[in-house]
Amino acid sequence: MQNTLGDLNNHLFAQLERLGDEELTGDKLTAEINRAKAISEMATQVISNGNLALKARIFMHEYGAGDAEEKKMPPMLKAAFLNE
Repeated sequence: MQNTLGDLNNHLFAQLERLGDEELTGDKLTAEINRAKAISEMATQVISNGNLALKARIFMHEYGAGDAEEKKMPPMLKAAFLNE
């Protein structure tokens, strides 16, 4: 399963539409608000991870990365470069 930031954007707007439903009241509205908070927290983490990968890519581009430097890169960051 390969998700993109575009998919995330679609999920966020879908959640916004659910929150805008005038017929939601009481417990259903509370549940939807809690769901929106959870989605928002996860979205923040996804965006943060993407930002880190982008910063690492910019750093590698600016300062170069030969095979020796790439081998020193933490495994978490290597994945961002292998999916090109």
